[in-house]
Amino acid sequence: MSIINVELANLNAIYFILILSLIIPIILQRKRYRKLYHHHKTLVQEKEAALGFVQNVGSIFEDAESVEMNQLLERVLHYAARTCKAGSGAIYLLDKEESMLSARALSGVIPPLFELSSNSLKVGPDTTHQLHKILSEKKISLGETLIGKVALKGNSEYIYDAEMDVRVPQTNIDFLRIRTLLLVPMRFGDDIIGVMVLANRTSNSRFATSDLNLAQALAAQASVPIHYAGLQEALEQKRQLDRDMLIARQIQHSLLPQTLPWFPEVDLAGFNHPALDIGGDYYDVIQIDKNHIGLVIADVSGKGIGGALMMAVCRSVLQANAQNEYDPSNMLSSLNKTLSANLAEDMFISMLYMVLNTQTHLLSYARAGHEAPLILHKNSDQINREKTAGIAIGLVDNPTFSSITETTNIQLKSGDLIVTYTDGITEAMNGKNEEWGLIELIESIKKHRKDDVSDLLKNIEADVLGFVGNVPQYDDMTMLAIKIK
Repeated sequence: MSIINVELANLNAIYFILILSLIIPIILQRKRYRKLYHHHKTLVQEKEAALGFVQNVGSIFEDAESVEMNQLLERVLHYAARTCKAGSGAIYLLDKEESMLSARALSGVIPPLFELSSNSLKVGPDTTHQLHKILSEKKISLGETLIGKVALKGNSEYIYDAEMDVRVPQTNIDFLRIRTLLLVPMRFGDDIIGVMVLANRTSNSRFATSDLNLAQALAAQASVPIHYAGLQEALEQKRQLDRDMLIARQIQHSLLPQTLPWFPEVDLAGFNHPALDIGGDYYDVIQIDKNHIGLVIADVSGKGIGGALMMAVCRSVLQANAQNEYDPSNMLSSLNKTLSANLAEDMFISMLYMVLNTQTHLLSYARAGHEAPLILHKNSDQINREKTAGIAIGLVDNPTFSSITETTNIQLKSGDLIVTYTDGITEAMNGKNEEWGLIELIESIKKHRKDDVSDLLKNIEADVLGFVGNVPQYDDMTMLAIKIK
């Protein structure tokens, strides 16, 4: 009986082994089938995505030549995010002159790839708006952050698990955490023109290699119209600048005196030689009363329409306040008080204001950061240029300005000459990058001192233009001269 039992047990073991030998290959085969099925399914999805990309990508660019840059970038980014199922994204364009990247298109709650200060972002209903503002204002240098490194090296970055990558900055704000990341350079020819960034898949899954391939293909397709849109944008900016320059030049020209008033006791002359850039040079002669005239020469730091309009305001305030004001330092203080509140942070006015008593020939002047007048007495070869204290209008508060600004009085005689100028004269450059300079101006004044003031200034202008030759000048040249009869 025991023998029979042993034999049955052996037989069962054999059956069991036989069954296992049949079942195990079936199980392995099923695993292989499932793996092949999932692989096939992935391939089908990638194929569908690729076909969809090929079918739809053309529609993005069909009217690209008539679409402005920002609209084109937003269109490209939207399609990239949809195709790769990205929760957010950005397109950074490279400014070659500055070697800086700026975010020109943003989509979704795009996490910043740089450290945020603790108080720079407040979580609330407008968080996305705040974030987009921060990203738009932040300029990234080549080589700085992952974005700058992709732009510098020209290689894509596929970061499957961003939370484990030390190069990816993370934040304690949960919805700004970066889980997965794609960074793709955008090229035109051999030149990098920007970087496309896609972050965090909407399904909470990770980006796949196929997503990277699609993003790269889209970036390659988009780079050409984006490049030409950039050229068109630059051209339009140039046209707008030219329009602004023309308007500013017209404003500036209208503010300069077409003719100077005539006085029996003095000879007056002035000129303004415009440069390529619009400066804010200004000069004028104001009759204060029958025995006093105000003489002003100034340079507004701002360019274009802003500088021209500020010059107009300055002229209006000066003419309104000149009556019955004989102290130049008081006049400049009044101007500083009135204009400071209206001047932009990067704008200021250098000014020389003089009051001449045409009967006594007493000259009073004060400087607001401008060069002192050059005074050549009739029987002297020495130029008098007393450089009293003074600071430009718009740089400090009025109490400080008034405490610094001083009035200087000089007694003039018949035959004495006063010459005033802006820095466009002394800083005029020739082809060797040499400045004409104050010494040459003084020598030119001495050389032509016997001319009447109109011819004097014409000859000085000819001297400085002869020095610079054909070199374009980027600052106006302005002079005002007075000779006592």
